[in-house]
Amino acid sequence: MTARAWRQRTVATAPSGWPAHVHPVIQRIYAARGVCTPDGAEHRLARMLSPNLLGGMDRAVALLMRAIAEDKRIVIAGDYDCDGATGTAVAERGLRLLGARHVSHVVPNRFVHGYGLSEALVASLDPTPDIIVTVDNGVASVAGVAAARARGIAVVITDHHLPGDTLPDADAMVNPNLAGDGFPSKALAGVGVMFYLLLGIRASMRDAGHFPNGEPDLSTLLDLVALGTVADLVPLDFNNRVLVDAGLKRMRAGKACAGITALVEASGRSLATVGATDLAFAIGPRLNAAGRLEDMSLGVACLLTDDPGVARRYAEQLSAINQERREMQAGMVDEAETMVARAAHVDAVGVALFDPGWHAGIVGLVASKLKEKLHRPVLAFAPAGDDTNELRGSARSIPGFHIRDALAEIDAKHPGLILRFGGHAMAAGLSLQAADFGRFAAAFDATARAHLDDERLQALVHTDGELDYRDHTLDLAKQLRHAGPWGQGFPPPIFEARVECASWKPMGSRHLRLQLRHEQGGAPLDAVMFNCYDGTPPPPRMRVAYELSVNDWQGRESLRLLLTHMEAIG
Repeated sequence: MTARAWRQRTVATAPSGWPAHVHPVIQRIYAARGVCTPDGAEHRLARMLSPNLLGGMDRAVALLMRAIAEDKRIVIAGDYDCDGATGTAVAERGLRLLGARHVSHVVPNRFVHGYGLSEALVASLDPTPDIIVTVDNGVASVAGVAAARARGIAVVITDHHLPGDTLPDADAMVNPNLAGDGFPSKALAGVGVMFYLLLGIRASMRDAGHFPNGEPDLSTLLDLVALGTVADLVPLDFNNRVLVDAGLKRMRAGKACAGITALVEASGRSLATVGATDLAFAIGPRLNAAGRLEDMSLGVACLLTDDPGVARRYAEQLSAINQERREMQAGMVDEAETMVARAAHVDAVGVALFDPGWHAGIVGLVASKLKEKLHRPVLAFAPAGDDTNELRGSARSIPGFHIRDALAEIDAKHPGLILRFGGHAMAAGLSLQAADFGRFAAAFDATARAHLDDERLQALVHTDGELDYRDHTLDLAKQLRHAGPWGQGFPPPIFEARVECASWKPMGSRHLRLQLRHEQGGAPLDAVMFNCYDGTPPPPRMRVAYELSVNDWQGRESLRLLLTHMEAIG
């Protein structure tokens, strides 16, 4: 594995006030993430930010309260990723809990309708609804909103994506990332924004006396909110940690909806111990696969059913699609790595790749894999469809290079080169004409060169320092598993050590199982490293970065190091 620079997370302020049962290592880890007192780890729902702080809330609440009262036909327009699917399920379930009787949903097929509330998606709505509520999309849907309003359909947009220069003429818009919005957290996922809107509707209905016999319990939706938030890789700031922690607790208590329960079981995980990592790497990808290769309607149906048997059948279908996605992704990544090895890409700082045989639903995963390998911003393109000369691209970036802003800069310098684009700091999507790929690749590389110096292009291994060998215990690993929730912006603890390889063997075709002896002493430690084995033996002495993890095998728990990086030392 390629050598990287190592950097320890620093603790600016010493932890204080923690109860004695909280391990000192956990206190240090929290402090390195800016949480220096127990207050910052008390993820009680009562400490959530108020829905009243979200801009546009009053208008959206009033429209939907009226729609519920007047039995209007409401259509939820979702998105074809996990955030969109969970948000769609939250919207439909939540509005029904609040009394809406005519609620349905539509999810665009990326190969038929394109992204978001497009003109094509609006044209497909039959019968015509009275109101459309978008989830995880809409802030860029200028033409789609215009098409809806031309048909007499009101539009409420709930989104979290960054806005472009022109906003759609919607009847109401709730998005914490709109200019001037005062909501303190800009990290809400699409599903989180929708959940907040439901909270706002319930509060207004409560004030109006709508619940003489008790109000609906919207906390039943938090398992879906947690899954969508983690899977969308939004930063887990305090407010998002509150939402995710509450959702995980529902799952571990056996209160997850039938769909999430079935997906957890299909992934071989246990609901009793499920964590944010399981949502990110096992559950979320199963839902995302449907939107990438087929139709996310299958994923939404899985999350909406209350029948455990039906949910299991959906989960099995989603698992099969995900396996197909994995195989397709592996082939495309191999092809991309071959392209990168060619001379034309050796010196590129901003890497743009295209293959006419690639699948448009998988290019984001290819970009992500290559970004990790190269530590460069990467864009991967595929044909947008059989009957078009357009390419659809997906971008993944590295710290210090805001990918959506970079696309906006290219768009300003080269008008007309990019047909459409949108996204976040670390991920974005765009379309362009196939004939313009070479010109775009050059512009993307030039933009990356202008903003990234050698220091930012140096890949880093961030760690929480070394552990005393006596702290390698199952008890600490179990405490760490539930101490988070860990995720984007609040990374799981990674430790480093110098070790000797006492023994090793392949596990499957690409993984390693090892016995490592810590240089400080102690008994050999079980370790695994995934997707690293190329037939070359691991070095006899090495520096490793690892998570302290719990290995659940046939009902027995044991300590295991999950290696994330290794390199030889003398």
